[in-house]
Amino acid sequence: MTYTLLIADKSYSSWSLRGWLSFRAFDIPVSVKTTRMYCDQFRLDVDGFAPGNRTVPIVRTPTGGLLTDSIAIAWHLDRAFPDKGLLPADPNARAMAMSLIAEMHSGFTGLRGACPMNLRTGWEGFEVTDAVRADLERLERVWGAALDAHGGPWLCGDYSLADVFFAPVATRILTYGLPVSDRALAYAKAHVAHPAFRRWRAMGLVEGPEQPAYDMGLPRRAFPAPEPLSARAVDHGPSENATCPYSGNPVTDFMEMDGRIFGFCNPFCRDKTVADPEAWPDFMAIYQT
Repeated sequence: MTYTLLIADKSYSSWSLRGWLSFRAFDIPVSVKTTRMYCDQFRLDVDGFAPGNRTVPIVRTPTGGLLTDSIAIAWHLDRAFPDKGLLPADPNARAMAMSLIAEMHSGFTGLRGACPMNLRTGWEGFEVTDAVRADLERLERVWGAALDAHGGPWLCGDYSLADVFFAPVATRILTYGLPVSDRALAYAKAHVAHPAFRRWRAMGLVEGPEQPAYDMGLPRRAFPAPEPLSARAVDHGPSENATCPYSGNPVTDFMEMDGRIFGFCNPFCRDKTVADPEAWPDFMAIYQT
């Protein structure tokens, strides 16, 4: 048996991102199920997975227990996988990481309310409110204190659950072009370059149409992420590989990159690779040979 995680739209669901990174960024096996927000199916999927609940992420543990909040998921996984480094080993760094997680979980409501997470676009002309500015000033203080205390590059030295919990906030800085220091901006950019985050965003870009509720009515600009390698879907092979790099199943769908054809077992495997080829080590292993 393994863990099963229910999440929602990867481009928009910030709490889902925290739940997913708590597993994937630390190589903890998990089976993932995805639902879509703002439709009747969301309520049905959540209630079917964990009766009586209304939000995601939710985890079903190997013993059948339910974890129905991101902070509960974090504490459980840290105790269940002490060798994975979800929290720092150093007692002082660990205390700071836990404090950062708790503050993120309950705070920064001005920023979170005014600037919904959106990984599909950047916005121009966002007007920073007093509440958002106050939260940005608090971020500067807590991030700066953590980076000073532990030397970076992440908040408590190595990447930890503290960074997982601040990942969606970091993306908001980039999506909305929020005014922060060079140090905070560099920390935000490190998040969108993180390998697990790149995989998350690539899947989000191709898992369905945009959610109208997240349209800010502002001029758009490109989301400031690392530039992906150029690739495109094509109608036919033959491909260099006979089996999908992810499932090992026979290929049925194809993409072209650098004049070479590669195959995948379904359109989603192909499309997530087209979105950001370098995000996928199993594909890059084929490409580089």
